[in-house]
Amino acid sequence: MNVMQRAKAPIPKFFKVLRNIGLAVATIGGTIVASPVALPLAVITVGGYLAVAGGILSAVSQLTTIKDDLNAVE
Repeated sequence: MNVMQRAKAPIPKFFKVLRNIGLAVATIGGTIVASPVALPLAVITVGGYLAVAGGILSAVSQLTTIKDDLNAVE
């Protein structure tokens, strides 16, 4: 199964929730980093970490498939 087939396969409900949480965390982190207001360096650093962590969480959750449907897609 290649990456495109895996991305199109059904996702378990738990990982759909995690994907949405990851997207929200990445959005919050990106907003903090791109803020036009001068923020302390520590806050900007935490925002960068949030953006990366949210992106990874979303990507991994999107590529998780239901085992029963794994053979059906191939």
